[in-house]
Amino acid sequence: MTTSPYTSQSAFDGSRMRVLLLVDLHEGAEQQFLDAYEQMRDRVASVPGHLGDQLCQSVENPSQWLITSEWATAPPYHAWVNSDEHIETVRPLTRCARELRSMRYGIVRETGGTAGGARPGADGLQREVRVGDGVVRHALTFTVKPGSESKVAEILAGYAPPEARVDATTRLRRTTLFMHGNRVVRTVEVEGDLTTALRHVSRQPEIRAVEEALNPHLEQHRDLTDPESARTFFARAAMPPVHHVTRGGQEPADLTRHALYYPAKEGCGMALARLLSRQDETAAADPAGPVHRSTVFQREDIVVRLIDVRGDPEADPVAALAIHGPRKAAVLARLLDGDALGVEGRFASAREATRLLTHADMALITDRRAAQS
Repeated sequence: MTTSPYTSQSAFDGSRMRVLLLVDLHEGAEQQFLDAYEQMRDRVASVPGHLGDQLCQSVENPSQWLITSEWATAPPYHAWVNSDEHIETVRPLTRCARELRSMRYGIVRETGGTAGGARPGADGLQREVRVGDGVVRHALTFTVKPGSESKVAEILAGYAPPEARVDATTRLRRTTLFMHGNRVVRTVEVEGDLTTALRHVSRQPEIRAVEEALNPHLEQHRDLTDPESARTFFARAAMPPVHHVTRGGQEPADLTRHALYYPAKEGCGMALARLLSRQDETAAADPAGPVHRSTVFQREDIVVRLIDVRGDPEADPVAALAIHGPRKAAVLARLLDGDALGVEGRFASAREATRLLTHADMALITDRRAAQS
């Protein structure tokens, strides 16, 4: 996939990926950790797209470890890390650790070995160095018990926001919550370090109160006083961004934020996310298009597109939905679970696109922006 110069993030460029897992162990847990790693390594080795890993121990602090793994491309890693099998595989490892932190990188250049001196784009190297905007994007999704939607919306809309400034380098920039039926999607934008920001948010009394108020309404049980229960819930709720593109130039003053919900047919989530990402690449090159910014989030067969749009999306539903042309509309129809969304059709006409947009557009619950500093 050839990416637009406006793309700052993409899981679909074909480049290899390096994943770093930093582990800080509990005192005396080294042997338990090594046993857990051996079990995990054997299972990960059979995952498609996994090329290999290394286990490293800190020279300065023996309680600190690093696991590095390399993947042929990002999509198989995302499929693995978002699966229940992954949660069960790493559970013994998490019990040994005070803290775990994962970081993911596309490989841009390398020397030595069989790929030494390889030019950009060859041997799975990332073709272009992307230009970021200093913002990290993250999303969570979960479902609530049918019949509790209005109460949940009230809880999510009414809480007091936490302090935006986390530390000297990290700040909460924007939090937006949406609902579609009984599904909740929470998107977060952070300047600085995402892990530090999420830890800061989780410790705020007003956020703890909201999370406790939500507990009786959740379809998936959780106990936030139990670290393992909390980890499992948020691991299953995490919806990573797989693509982000922002049109260049000055940001329009009339942007509105929408989240579009695209439930995929079984096993088609990654293909649907790839289709929408490619269409957003095309749209970014059209200065007259309505979508100024788009982030595609995907977890298994749930895909959400967060878009900042000029004016009313229904004025150009085809562009808002990222289905440019009848062939792409037909592909979308094959990948989309129309029954889950409550809509059918090929979506090639403006009328069908408008109907799909009406069904896919999530209800905005709250959109909170930090004051500019």
